[in-house]
Amino acid sequence: MQEWIPVKINDLFATVVNVFEKLGVPREDGEIIADVLIAADRRGIDSHGVARLKRYVDGIRKGIMKPRTKITIVKETPVSMVVDGGAGMGQVVAYKTMEKCIQKAKENYVCFAAIRNSNHYGIAGYYSMMALNEGLIGISLTNAAPLVIPTNGKDAVLGTNPISVAVPAKEERPFVLDMATSTVPRGKLEVYNRLGKKIPLMWATDERGVPTDDPSRVLNNLLERKGGGLLPLGGAEELTGGHKGYGLALLVDILSGVFSSGAWGTDVYGRKGEPPNVCHFLGAISPEAFVGLEEISSNMDNIIRMLKNAPRAEGKDRIYIHGEKEFEKADERQKTVPLYYKVYENIKDICQELGLEFNL
Repeated sequence: MQEWIPVKINDLFATVVNVFEKLGVPREDGEIIADVLIAADRRGIDSHGVARLKRYVDGIRKGIMKPRTKITIVKETPVSMVVDGGAGMGQVVAYKTMEKCIQKAKENYVCFAAIRNSNHYGIAGYYSMMALNEGLIGISLTNAAPLVIPTNGKDAVLGTNPISVAVPAKEERPFVLDMATSTVPRGKLEVYNRLGKKIPLMWATDERGVPTDDPSRVLNNLLERKGGGLLPLGGAEELTGGHKGYGLALLVDILSGVFSSGAWGTDVYGRKGEPPNVCHFLGAISPEAFVGLEEISSNMDNIIRMLKNAPRAEGKDRIYIHGEKEFEKADERQKTVPLYYKVYENIKDICQELGLEFNL
């Protein structure tokens, strides 16, 4: 079997939706989840695409993810919300909350939502980019299972806690920052582990707090909570700026978990067999609160062109803007996406277990 298998997006979308519908997820919600997952694969973020399907299937079967997502607004003002996701599907919770944030931002210039009792929601950038389609600025943050070691610590306390901000441009592609606050997300280790590759030593530590190049060892230690974990952005030491990545991860936990009175740090996925209480922080901002969409988008074109035309280092032929590589990858993958053969086989197994036809 070839290592990477091209799969038609329409067929993949239908398969993923069918899987979730078989597990009791309403079709409309399954379509949201499928779109988020395939958006990751289209943008080249294979770690957060349909490779995560088994995680959601297992989560529903174990009862930590509720197939029917019931969202409750706990508190609401014209510019803010506190939302309880009811332990439902993270993509559905975030998508529907962001829709409401966008509506409020159009009416009142800004809206922010702190969300508790949710689940893993896929790529953070999906939700910040929802705002772009409406001429707004989008913000998307989430906390996660404790995988990251604080500066001077030995064991994982914080999540990879990604940050995404999307700002519209006029003629250039929009600015879409979508980054973990760790050196790499866990999904990157999972990819290296599937490929049988060693990881760079600045990515993670073993149970003793010593850097290791063995992804399976790190992943197992994190699963069993034996110690060690991923390093914050900047690495293990203040000398290399590790305390800055640590600070950003903590900020995400504060905005997501503390502001929603949800969970943070080691309390996320804190009790085995119970919903993980993942928390998100979403926001939409209207450019009209400042100098307006026309002027901001033109200014964005100018700053992007300034960077792209800046002198390049020897041997480098291009300076990229955040999101640019992903947009170009998505352009390449408009009809098909490549799936690693183990992911392909995994989806096939899931379909067989559920009694579904496999048509990829």
